[in-house]
Amino acid sequence: MSGVWISLLLCACVCVSTTTQQQGTPAALHQHHHHHGQPKQQIEIHSVKIDCKVASRFAHTVMTSTALNKANVSQEVSFEVELPKTAFITNFSMKIDGETYNGEVKEKEKAKKQYEKAVSSGQTAGLVKASGRKMEKFSVSVNIAAGSNVTFTLTYEELLQRRLGKYEIMIRVKPTDLVQHFEIVADIYEPQGIAFLDMNATFITNDLLPLVDKTVTDKMAHVSFSPTLDQQRKCPDCDGSLIDGDFFLTYDVKRDQGFGDIQIVNGYFVHFFAPADLPRLPKNVVFVIDRSGSMHGNKMKQTTEALLTILDDLYEEDHFGLVTFDDEIELWRPSLSKATPTNIKEAKQFVSSITARHMTDINRAVTRAVDMLTTAKENMSLPNNSASMVILLTDGEPTAGEQRLPTIQENVHNAIDGQMSLFCLGFGYDVDYPFLDVMAKQNDGLARRIYEASDATLQLQDFYEEVASPLLLEVNLHYPGNVLNSLTNSHFRQLFNGSEVVVAGQLNDFNVYNLLIEVSAQGLEEQFVVRGQANSEEWAVMFPEQEYIFGDFTERLWAYLTIQQLLDKRDKCLCEESENITAEALELSLRYNFVTPLTSMVVTKPQTEEKPEDTLIANKLTEGQREDISQDFDGDAVGYSMLSRSYPALDLDFEPGVIGLKAPLYPALLLAADGDPHFIIELPDQNDALCFNINDKPGTIFNLVRDPLTGFIVNGQTIGDKNLSPGTTAHSYFGRFGIIHKEFGIRVMVTTQDITVSEHGNQGQVLWTQTSSVKGVNMDLQVSKDHSLTVSLRNSVKFVIILHKVWKKHPYHQDYLGFYTLDSHQFSQSVHGLIGQFFHGVNFEVSDLVEGQDPDKPDATMFVKGHTLKVTRGWQRDFRQDVKNGENVPCWFIHNNGTGLIDGVHTDYIVSGIFSTV
Repeated sequence: MSGVWISLLLCACVCVSTTTQQQGTPAALHQHHHHHGQPKQQIEIHSVKIDCKVASRFAHTVMTSTALNKANVSQEVSFEVELPKTAFITNFSMKIDGETYNGEVKEKEKAKKQYEKAVSSGQTAGLVKASGRKMEKFSVSVNIAAGSNVTFTLTYEELLQRRLGKYEIMIRVKPTDLVQHFEIVADIYEPQGIAFLDMNATFITNDLLPLVDKTVTDKMAHVSFSPTLDQQRKCPDCDGSLIDGDFFLTYDVKRDQGFGDIQIVNGYFVHFFAPADLPRLPKNVVFVIDRSGSMHGNKMKQTTEALLTILDDLYEEDHFGLVTFDDEIELWRPSLSKATPTNIKEAKQFVSSITARHMTDINRAVTRAVDMLTTAKENMSLPNNSASMVILLTDGEPTAGEQRLPTIQENVHNAIDGQMSLFCLGFGYDVDYPFLDVMAKQNDGLARRIYEASDATLQLQDFYEEVASPLLLEVNLHYPGNVLNSLTNSHFRQLFNGSEVVVAGQLNDFNVYNLLIEVSAQGLEEQFVVRGQANSEEWAVMFPEQEYIFGDFTERLWAYLTIQQLLDKRDKCLCEESENITAEALELSLRYNFVTPLTSMVVTKPQTEEKPEDTLIANKLTEGQREDISQDFDGDAVGYSMLSRSYPALDLDFEPGVIGLKAPLYPALLLAADGDPHFIIELPDQNDALCFNINDKPGTIFNLVRDPLTGFIVNGQTIGDKNLSPGTTAHSYFGRFGIIHKEFGIRVMVTTQDITVSEHGNQGQVLWTQTSSVKGVNMDLQVSKDHSLTVSLRNSVKFVIILHKVWKKHPYHQDYLGFYTLDSHQFSQSVHGLIGQFFHGVNFEVSDLVEGQDPDKPDATMFVKGHTLKVTRGWQRDFRQDVKNGENVPCWFIHNNGTGLIDGVHTDYIVSGIFSTV
């Protein structure tokens, strides 16, 4: 069966300032075809439509695509959509041969159980995963019979965020092939009135420009683009499409100096507040710059370039300080300085001299910056009504001073004590972004990832521009308490120029027609207070034709905002409320059918006579969960592909720093070789695991996997401790792996120092010391710095090798490796080896449970492979989730080097060389 991919990486509506911002919704539309000898026209992409409706900043996007299988054999069709990271999927459906299969949102654990019950053949695959700076990717694959068609429909919603005075809609369209019916439609309705709407597209030529229909009235805008098949062609006889690039819409709404805009619909209200023409407040900012060794090179260069520009952009009434740190803290000056031309010049000289050096002491650096601001405030050396902030830029985890992340967060929170804001910029993929994100949220700030790319300097400058002009402090929005409940956050520490405050709530009395509002804040010279009232009758008069509105959008906007704020509150919670907060967010997610980090969307195609039921589960990741699978070194939209026919739905429970999946989610086996060295065989069908150790002298090479039909081989060589600790037994670990794929001409040597790759004689080397990717003809390698290597072989296997780093001066231990399979469905029935023999499962029975030598580890009798064995219930450590400490996996331990469980004895698996094939 040939595989044909229809990739629709589609976008929605968001607010970003430029394409370098982390949040946003750039998206793409493109198609990939894998023909395997079949003619191109066997799959016809009949239609693609992107329909985006925006009502009062709340965007509702529906993406629909229909494909027809014109071949005389069944084929697999895959649908991919890129959507904003901050969006929630609200519906997904597949229409196959006239039958529609709709998605249902469920709590993740329940969704996983439904999946485990339903999936048996695995023809449908889907998940939401990271794919780049601003997007996450939804993917689904389905097998379509000859002559049949499939229609995919995905719906998601998002509240647009205003940045630098505008909202942006960005649609990346890259179909590569012609589409029978192609259409982009955007309808915008803003009751405040549309101040401007600009359109741009990188692929719009003079020939295509007349095809864009743009109509803007006072409160409504309509944009559509629908080229015919001939108009899409690069030339009259070409199959290539002109539609290849980005489609942009940017707009803002009209504003006044009053209390803002409020809308009341069906008992829910939303209040937007962004006053115009307010004077800028002075700011007091301390820049805290990481100069540890990992910043060496381009990171340090880009950081200093950005700082030089930022210093030039300070206003003379601002005060600023500079703190650089590795394992030592260095101040440009011991106290804050006014941003005079002379001081700026001297500060730029200091910035130009910053060089990367040693380790990373985040705790002392940030608390020292806080002390500078606190002291300046106590000395009354700062302007009245000025905004104070710390901006931290780092690329790594703390490795000096206080290194416990919760302790650092607590120290920083106590030092700041609500007196200033903390903004955290995480440079690159190696940074512990969830740690920075939580610490920023705990201190009225935000975190942003700075991607390692040529435009990193611009990313830093753009972020600074967002916070460069504070307008108000301690912004409070007041509403009558007797008529409201379920109010979202109504207190904001600061309001920056170009941004917007949004509050939503529910009315107790549906008959309320006049809602009194008061906004109070601290302005430049005096208290800022505005009052007014909203009239729901006015809204009813303004209500436009239904085509611009998607139902009860104010209620859904309220639910969206509430869930987002509850998730943020849970992340930064310093109390015991986390469980209650999670329960509240989950209840709202289920009530409003949102796919959030707490829920999954399940689509089940019912069982037929020919094949059992298929199940799709789509999950949403948090930033902390997604960062591991957003590992593209250049920051482009690639991500890891984790779709396979044997894994139709993956409940992605990723932890920071881990590329792996928890065993109960697998419909097939997952096997691992890691530790002393120990072997884990996880058996999801039996909800259990087996484990055993192999004891042999260091330097022994074992065959782990050997598949003679595919030519795939994995061998591992053991190493021992540097020295033997007195009174202990010798330990051995895997220190080197050799991987061979004869058909592809591939050899990979993995050691604790580097990775050597050879494909058809072309050889290269990759170091563990940097995050990188290598893409070959038949192989992809993804290296996460000093952590893990993911190897994906085309239409074959996928596995992860974990690097365990040990303190270099440790008297006994040394660095070692662990091996974990991720995707093994392509192995033949002939696969064997120490762990390869278990790829097709193993049946066993356990009985006669008795107390063992350790009361916590009972013994039992196991019947397996015709043998009766004494086994012990214990634990082995799985390092996929926590490379430092590991996660205890309960398993039945087979003694004596796995005798009775493995075929033969362990010495049968010893080979002569790391690339030995016999």
